[in-house]
This record gives sequence, structure tokens and C-alpha cells, in this order.
Amino acid sequence: MGALDHISELFDCSSGGSKLKKRKQLQTVEVKVKMDCEGCERKVKKAVEGMKGVNQVDVDRKANKVTVVGYVEASKVVARIAHRTGKKAELWPYVPYDVVEHPYAPGVYDKKAPSGYVRNTDASHYSHLARASSTEVRYTTAFSDENPSACVVM
Repeated sequence: MGALDHISELFDCSSGGSKLKKRKQLQTVEVKVKMDCEGCERKVKKAVEGMKGVNQVDVDRKANKVTVVGYVEASKVVARIAHRTGKKAELWPYVPYDVVEHPYAPGVYDKKAPSGYVRNTDASHYSHLARASSTEVRYTTAFSDENPSACVVM
């Protein structure tokens, strides 16, 4: 807060109290919405584009995903999509496969998730599961078919 802001705040007579207006941060909001056709896609995109503060809207119908970039709140984007389109909308529940410690643990693996993604859950109760160390991974990948410099014994 600069000196001019401070001085203007002292001499401000427009409101009864000095309430600072909280500025929204630029953020990316990902929402899961079931879309079957181009009409659904257009309807969802139109509903979100009309919001104040929206800079960009990307719709991926195949993954049932809407990505909104702008000065918006996630809860308001979800509420707007649900209200305007009548479709069930929720925040994107998936994370990339590489981020999760145990991607095939119960509750994490989801058959409906797009390829390369698993459900985002708190995995603290899966800490008892075994996790391969870096040396084990190095030895197993040394004999992998996907490794072009793997050892070939024939």
C-alpha cells in the first residue's frame, strides 16, 4: 500500500467505514461437466463466457472438462454452470498419474477418469503400502522393453 493510498483512505468520506476491497487473483479453474454433443459444449461455454472477470474458456468435450482462466472464484464458476445449463458440475477431481504416490490404491484409481489421470484423494492412509525405492526402479527399468538402451539377452 503506497503513501497515496494511505492518504486517500484517511480523507475518504464516501463510506461509513474504511473497508478494503479484496482483489481477486488470476487463477485457473477446472470443472468437470458431462457433455454429450456440440450443443452441450456451446451451452456450457456460453454460460461461463458471460461471467465478469473471465479471460479465457477452454472446453474439452472428450474429457468432460471446462478450463476457465480469469479473476473468478471456483465456487461461483461451478454454481453458474450448474444454474445456467442444468447440468451437474463439480471441481475437477483428477490429478496426473505421476503425482499420486499409490495410483492403484482403492479410492484413487477411477475407471471413469481420462487416461493419464487418477482421482485426487488424501493418500495419508495408504502410507503402509509398499513403494519402490529409486534403486529398485532403476534395476527394473534396465530390463524394460520401453527402455531403448536396455539389456538384451537372447
